[in-house]
Amino acid sequence: MRNVPLDEVDSVARDVLPIGTDYAPGRQLDWHVHRRAQFLYGATGVMVVETADGTWAVPVEQAVLIPPGTRHRVRMLGVSTGSLYVEPDAVAWWPRCCTVVEVTPLLRELILAAVEFPADYDLAGRAGAIAGLLLHEIAALSSLPLHVDLPSTPGLAGLCREYLADPDVRVTNEVWARRLAMSERAFTRRFHRELGVGPAAWRARARLVAAVPLLPDHTITEVAARLGYSTAASFTAAFSRTFGTAPSTMAGRSGSFRHEVGG
Repeated sequence: MRNVPLDEVDSVARDVLPIGTDYAPGRQLDWHVHRRAQFLYGATGVMVVETADGTWAVPVEQAVLIPPGTRHRVRMLGVSTGSLYVEPDAVAWWPRCCTVVEVTPLLRELILAAVEFPADYDLAGRAGAIAGLLLHEIAALSSLPLHVDLPSTPGLAGLCREYLADPDVRVTNEVWARRLAMSERAFTRRFHRELGVGPAAWRARARLVAAVPLLPDHTITEVAARLGYSTAASFTAAFSRTFGTAPSTMAGRSGSFRHEVGG
């Protein structure tokens, strides 16, 4: 299925419903909920997924597992997706919170084949076998730590979401505390109590998460400067240390899936 709204096929009696969708650059899907679990694969572009608990950056040709019933929104940056909507009873092992995973070449090809299926594909034939294999492959994927947690308190969460949208290395604990009419000490203690890290450490990680959507269209030097790093080398070292992969790997490949799947 291509560019078909989930609501039109959600009632079809299939554990896995594959849908390929193209999105205009910068398209944001506002807050919404799916009854099914969602495997959201970005074949081109970069996605930023937000829930009440955190923000996940999804590089090109990677995916995010979204639990059923999770309220979320997604910012699409030149994205063509292959989504698998899965009945919750079929995936008792699905993670309880969003998880970015590294998609293997085999899984990519299976998704490419699956989005050609009609909603009521034959369970006893090739399509049914591929649908079953998709779940086995997803269960074996490795996770990527490309996320940052958010506080539950609205005031703190608002500051954090604002920072993620426009990271500024000049922001300090004092500035944030003043915004909430708190002393710096009380603010820092409260922030740490909610997230287990101090606000300065949180902002450092948030800047690195915010780098992911920038990397496909900018040089590492440009991204480093934009996020307040003195050199590209210092940015690369911080990124690699935090996420276990170099920022150069985030550019990825793009284009092929859109033409094959998006039409």
